[in-house]
Amino acid sequence: MLKTLDLSLKVLRMFTREMPVWGGRELANEMNINHTNIYRILETLEKNRFVTKDPVTKKYSLGYATWELGKIMYESLNVDTLIKPSLDKLCEETGESVFLTILDRDEAVTLAAVEPENKVRFTVSAGSRSPLYVGASYRSILAFLPEEVVEKVISEGFIKYTKYTVDSGEKLKEELAVIRKNGWGESQGEFTPEVLAIAVPLNDDFGVIGSITVSGPIYRMTEEHKEACLPLLMKARDEIEVIIKRYNIKLKS
Repeated sequence: MLKTLDLSLKVLRMFTREMPVWGGRELANEMNINHTNIYRILETLEKNRFVTKDPVTKKYSLGYATWELGKIMYESLNVDTLIKPSLDKLCEETGESVFLTILDRDEAVTLAAVEPENKVRFTVSAGSRSPLYVGASYRSILAFLPEEVVEKVISEGFIKYTKYTVDSGEKLKEELAVIRKNGWGESQGEFTPEVLAIAVPLNDDFGVIGSITVSGPIYRMTEEHKEACLPLLMKARDEIEVIIKRYNIKLKS
């Protein structure tokens, strides 16, 4: 029973932003699992509204029950009520995209994103997930995790999202050392071309739990603008850390 439950959860995890729709056989082949088992799992998930089946294409996508659980989880964190005002203020002060990234085991997920009005937008959306070696948002978290976590990230290899993505253990360790020294990280075009990001780690009483990032197109993020944004970013981070500790908010899974 537990093995079937584990497999069912892995099936749900296959539905991503990049692959939101799957055919049953396609999914079985991708996961290297017996077709009959996959269809039984999909039928059970459909019955409970965790996936929905297109009557024409016979393909599956996530159902409303998945959204309901995610909504309940997000609302329980009180991000919109307690944390987002600080993110909104930072976005207004800098004129750039701002996002809150939270550590989730060996990856990190964007929990909240705020976009500037009437400007070209260069950012990821809430719910985006990436490895911890890609870009300032994620490395600002990784830099303050135990060394065994860094070694695990390196051992799992690197994906080149752009030509600027860090792609070696040596380069990654150099970047992490700079972040530890300065207390903040920077990246250019590593995940999204022509975007510069600066990020600071976010902590609770037990250590690093995420990061706060200001991000914008390279042509706007001049050295002068970046230097003006950095103290505002750190101030917002400090405010959010106080809120997290005061209200005992558990953001890290």
